[in-house]
Amino acid sequence: MNLLVVGISHRTAGVPLLERVTVPGGQLAAVLADLVAQPYVDEAVMLSTCNRVEIYASVTAFHGALADIGGILAARAGTTVGELAPQLYVHYEVDAIRHAFRVAAGLDSMVVGEAQILGQLRDAYGTAAEQGTAGRVLHELLQQALRVGKRVHAETEIDRAGQSVVSAALAYGQGATGPVDGRPALVIGAGAMGALSLATLRRAGASPLYVTNRSAERAERLAELHGAIAVPYATLPTALEQADVVVSATASPEPVLDAALVGAAVSAAAHPLLILDLALPRDVAHGVGDLPGVTLVDIELLSESLSTTADAEQRAAEDIVAGEVEAFLTWLRGADVAPTVAALRARADEVVEAELGRLAQRCPELTDGHRAEVAHSVHRIVQRLLHQPTVRVRQLAAEPGGEAYAQALRELFDLQIPTKDIDPAAAGEVHP
Repeated sequence: MNLLVVGISHRTAGVPLLERVTVPGGQLAAVLADLVAQPYVDEAVMLSTCNRVEIYASVTAFHGALADIGGILAARAGTTVGELAPQLYVHYEVDAIRHAFRVAAGLDSMVVGEAQILGQLRDAYGTAAEQGTAGRVLHELLQQALRVGKRVHAETEIDRAGQSVVSAALAYGQGATGPVDGRPALVIGAGAMGALSLATLRRAGASPLYVTNRSAERAERLAELHGAIAVPYATLPTALEQADVVVSATASPEPVLDAALVGAAVSAAAHPLLILDLALPRDVAHGVGDLPGVTLVDIELLSESLSTTADAEQRAAEDIVAGEVEAFLTWLRGADVAPTVAALRARADEVVEAELGRLAQRCPELTDGHRAEVAHSVHRIVQRLLHQPTVRVRQLAAEPGGEAYAQALRELFDLQIPTKDIDPAAAGEVHP
């Protein structure tokens, strides 16, 4: 299992660079197709969120695949691989498994323990499965990662405060402008982050709540779910005048709020405005945060302010991840040797059937009953001879370096192991 993760996040790069690398949903299929078209990349899943872009890949060679993936990311950033490399992180094999599990558990998030990453990871895998770029290897990795993430959230209180990027940004903003309780709030964008924003604002007591989106139908559906009021996107200037708090979380490649629009709204309303920009690329243009009466909190500011101090719940989550990594490695080694054991038994059956055929030709006088008795005895002898070696090779395969034993069996008996891909229709299956 040649697993490779190449990524860039708020921990390794500034928001301006992340904005250039991030992949809008409409471009994801093309990027995935480009990835698996590379010489050393067999499978690919891309996770693109407000604070990270990661590529999970099954590869045929480490250095070749790293160059392939680095080249694609560099092209998106409008730079060279050499210039981008210092901002990238790379995980291979066991480290790649550990990283995937930590990401799913929320341990690598900007807000440690946030649960939104589980849905984002699930969506990333689903898109790759639909596009045919995720096969057996990444299916196993990501299904296990999702299970581990769910287990961490179920067995620890790492998300006990309901932490999310939205709640963290809102807390930071309220520190500067005061509580939002009883103040009107507007959410721009009707995706998953928009829904989370409405829920967070409602819990904080903001009222009334407004939501707008280029797709009026999506805004109306979200408004109904969260007790908000849907307003037409064309009336955004008026909606801004009515709001004390604005959360913008769209997938727009260009800013949706510029200095002229926000400045006019603040002047007309004659009251301060708190803006939370949770989009990547950013929804708020440069200069808006410098306007009088405007307090702007964006991903860049948020990443600088959040603490990553470990606590008991984080340590408990890390322990779960460590145990799950070892369990997954043991399962993988056993899964890798299973086709070899099956091929060995199939080879033994072929030999037995061939010899029984020869016996039937040499001794035509044998009755059907005699032939059945001989066949039964020969099969039992062969199975008993194979039992101990096959049990032992499974045990050895579960240990570090165990692949060598399966390889030895394949070489000794000239076994050909067919490769197979996962059926995307089975994407919902989770192995134990």
